[in-house]
Amino acid sequence: MQSIRKALRTGDLNKDTYERVVCADCEKPLKTENDPDLIETIRICPDCDTKWKEIR
Repeated sequence: MQSIRKALRTGDLNKDTYERVVCADCEKPLKTENDPDLIETIRICPDCDTKWKEIR
């Protein structure tokens, strides 16, 4: 699983006009999966089910 920052640099993710992170392939905003026991948040594309991690 790749981090959000690396995915933005490589072009796997983009930001839309409202600065939301979107999948470069599907162009859909990412959904958030939050586990309170972990320090990372999992971001998931609703169409292609690709996952990225984000440190909170």
